[in-house]
Amino acid sequence: MAFDDLRSFLETLDQEGQLLHVTDEVMPEPDIAAAANAAARMGESAPALYFDRVTGFTDARIAMNVHGSWANHALALGLPKETGTKDQVDAFIRRWADFPVPPERRDDPPWAEHTMEGDEADIFQVLPLIRLNDGDGGFYIDKAAVVSKDPDDPGNSDKQNVGIYRIEVKGRRRLALQPVPMHDIAQHLHKAEEAGQDLLVAITLGNDPVISIVASTPMKYDENEYELAGALRGAPAPVTAAPLTGLPVPWGSEVVIEGVIEGRKREIEGPFGEFTGHYSGGRSMPVIRIDRISHRSRPVFEHLYLGMPWTEVDHLIAASTCVPLYQQLKKDFPEVRAVNAMYTHGLVVIVSTEKRYGGFAKAVGLRVLTTPHGLGYAATVIVVDEDVDPFDLPQVMWALSTKMNPAGDLIQIPNLPVLELAPQAVTPGIVDKLVIDATTPVAPDRRGNYGNQVHDLPETAVWLERLRQLAARR
Repeated sequence: MAFDDLRSFLETLDQEGQLLHVTDEVMPEPDIAAAANAAARMGESAPALYFDRVTGFTDARIAMNVHGSWANHALALGLPKETGTKDQVDAFIRRWADFPVPPERRDDPPWAEHTMEGDEADIFQVLPLIRLNDGDGGFYIDKAAVVSKDPDDPGNSDKQNVGIYRIEVKGRRRLALQPVPMHDIAQHLHKAEEAGQDLLVAITLGNDPVISIVASTPMKYDENEYELAGALRGAPAPVTAAPLTGLPVPWGSEVVIEGVIEGRKREIEGPFGEFTGHYSGGRSMPVIRIDRISHRSRPVFEHLYLGMPWTEVDHLIAASTCVPLYQQLKKDFPEVRAVNAMYTHGLVVIVSTEKRYGGFAKAVGLRVLTTPHGLGYAATVIVVDEDVDPFDLPQVMWALSTKMNPAGDLIQIPNLPVLELAPQAVTPGIVDKLVIDATTPVAPDRRGNYGNQVHDLPETAVWLERLRQLAARR
């Protein structure tokens, strides 16, 4: 099932018992963020939350935790809510095989109902802004899809970008945005500033659930996120042109903000409670001038709580981080079996692979560090055998406990890039990275004594299914 907007997905969540309406009047702070923080602790079937009675706001409608469980993530992909984590990743991989699916151009987007332009634009009149953590330096918009184009090649739709970046509200027409250097929008901005230009942007809020997934997927620079959305949806993604900038934006958004990142201007942004479970400090970041705001009647403000994992962001970026890494590794190393990059946005990556010869697993681990995602995120890579499920942490720990010899299985590489938010970096943006080979040595590497490994009994798989059926009938 393909959803064209956020509202239709919220209706499905409601029908599936995955949406909680909070009917009591709540305080904007700390109630809404605290509720989303608590919802994340409710397990793999945690519901989305919907608030429409917020003290101090006459017409607030706020949705939280929309992607905040594996059940909700499955429904976003049109899968049964009971679908397991690994099965969702496998479905993502299968659908990627259909990429690219060109988007469908549509007219009359619902967000064109109301418009504020120029000096009349005021973000505070449109969004019921709240702080998410008590140490945040201001109001943030943290689940918007930001659309930009390569200013050197604006007609090339493959070089446009749809990405999620944290955005601090600095004033009614002013925002601060954090473009991590490894992300496409940072390259767009660099090119614009080199030419002495501003960079056109469109910021879309309250998008259909697949747009949020692809906007958080580390794709290659010349891969189009809307074309991946079509592959994941099983139908072309509906898009339309933003009226002021002409940028392609989701047809079903709740709010579309158009403007420019002002070239060579910076302001202090932060601190912010980040996906790492730590606060970032204040840094000089690019600023956005808002020139136009378009929105639906009574727009739903979709917000996202971040903090100590797991929270909604960890479910949102889990499969969308695992799959592109898998695809990129598989292209170079067909022996790769699976990739788990679900933990803290892939700061740790676990790869299972067959080996052609001794030392092969280390080469696979090093390749992870040169992928688009690995450049800025992967700090530790663990490589395990093909019969070890990287999504099963007890199996991974067994491999680490019995296969890894620190004398020869640790590769530490100094002074590699990492996003500045990584708290383990002494110098922000630079860190030593580690590859751990936890695979069984193969010739000509003859270390260890691995000739008599115990394997599952041949009948185990049959009995596992039989026991599951018995348990289901209890």
